[in-house]
Amino acid sequence: MEMLSRVHANNLVTWAKDKPKVLVLSADLTSSCEADAFSLAYPERFFSMGIAEQNMLSFAAGLAREGFMPLVHTFAVFIYRRAYDQVAMSVAYANANVKMFGFLPGITTPGGATHQAIDDVALMRTLPNMIVLETGDATEVESVLEVMAAVEGPVYIRMLRGEIPRLFPASEPMQLDQPRVLSRGNDLTVLSSGLCTEEALKAVSLLKSRGVSVEHLHISTLKPCNHPVLLDALAQPKHGVLTLENHLTTGGLGSIAAEKIAEHGLGKKLIRLGLQDTFSHGASKAYLMREHGIDAMGLIQAAEQALKTQLNIRPEDIAHVRVEAVHSAAKAEGL
Repeated sequence: MEMLSRVHANNLVTWAKDKPKVLVLSADLTSSCEADAFSLAYPERFFSMGIAEQNMLSFAAGLAREGFMPLVHTFAVFIYRRAYDQVAMSVAYANANVKMFGFLPGITTPGGATHQAIDDVALMRTLPNMIVLETGDATEVESVLEVMAAVEGPVYIRMLRGEIPRLFPASEPMQLDQPRVLSRGNDLTVLSSGLCTEEALKAVSLLKSRGVSVEHLHISTLKPCNHPVLLDALAQPKHGVLTLENHLTTGGLGSIAAEKIAEHGLGKKLIRLGLQDTFSHGASKAYLMREHGIDAMGLIQAAEQALKTQLNIRPEDIAHVRVEAVHSAAKAEGL
């Protein structure tokens, strides 16, 4: 599996070169949110707003009103917790063309509860006019810029930073409201998002080696989430649906699946894996994913629960699973 470093930092400079209306705003976290390369390349289009996120979001809304496309960069918690009223009234209500890059989604940081955005999807997807996206690998970090730019209005993005894997071929960019079909099957359906997809790929590989037929979808658009591929995947499994997300089970991917199952009368068992009505604490990403059961082993144990059988898969089996870049069976031109 290919690993890449500072994907957004490098890609943003290239992408924005011929887009003079694109501006970048930072709240004193410029290098931490990989906006530093942009600030050096285009200093006249970069604004350092200081530790004043509420002002930054209002300022971004004003820039959008004047025809610019402001790209707000900060940690996710500082967008939706500190500035939610400004996001709701100045950005969403005005349908302003503001793009919000929320870094450190969920438990990707050892910074503890003050820095872990575990409920951002729940809050942001309730806002009218708001599009909610989540990147899961380097390919999606690279291509999310085109997706958000094609939307005339506010977009919130759960963004990855630092060293990240390439799970999907560079030739298959993120597409708005189009799940990636990573595996076909009808015993179980697995829906995963963000960094949890890498763990899901490991688990699904082992489940298939034990004879379990798994339909696995990676979901990068959390609002809107209406693609028929998703509904088909929810309708067909014999033993139920499993959702795996770096978020509370309330309001995120698990809630989306529950809503779709109920709205369409699908009557499927649903097991939601995520943080279970709890805050987290400071520790490594791997430790926290294991503690909250949102890693490959957690998904395997949920599969055993749904199947009502023991598959005899051990943690050391997961360590030997090799993850390769995987093509999606869902092609835009065929839908």
